[in-house]
Amino acid sequence: MRMLPLHGLMAEFRTPDELLRAAATAHDAGYKHMDAYSPLPISGLEEAIGVRRPWMSRIVLIGGIAGGLTGYLMQWWISAVDYPINVGGRPYHSWPAFIPVTFELTILFGAFAAVMGMLVLNNLPQPYHPVFNVPRFRLASRNRFFLCIEASDPRFDLQRTREFLESLSPEEVTEVEP
Repeated sequence: MRMLPLHGLMAEFRTPDELLRAAATAHDAGYKHMDAYSPLPISGLEEAIGVRRPWMSRIVLIGGIAGGLTGYLMQWWISAVDYPINVGGRPYHSWPAFIPVTFELTILFGAFAAVMGMLVLNNLPQPYHPVFNVPRFRLASRNRFFLCIEASDPRFDLQRTREFLESLSPEEVTEVEP
């Protein structure tokens, strides 16, 4: 009987195609809580492990809209409400003069939203993760590809999941302890 809870089971593969095929097979088998680790980007891997559509585009859009509104409304408030000064007979609400600052704050807020969104959605900074306990995982930054099925998955059963991963012809299947 296990004394420590298990984070999951990790399978090691030699090529990106093997990892992609294994991830798609695991997803088709009903596993939903899994992650893949690779030293390089693999086209189609997100779909293979069932990652939902990313929120980044929406986060950046909201940040950009907030920045544009902030820039425009700040200038309007200053020049038309708080401290109106008639310069050369121009109207207080002279919108063409507001365009450069509005554009710059749109870009600035969008960039800040992108950085903050990336950090939050990627759970960064993350100085510790249970997969770091697997001795061969250091190869994930060099030339190996890993698929980890987490114990939190509803279909996870230690013996059945191990047999399933071994049927995918990995180099090795390892238990990941927290």
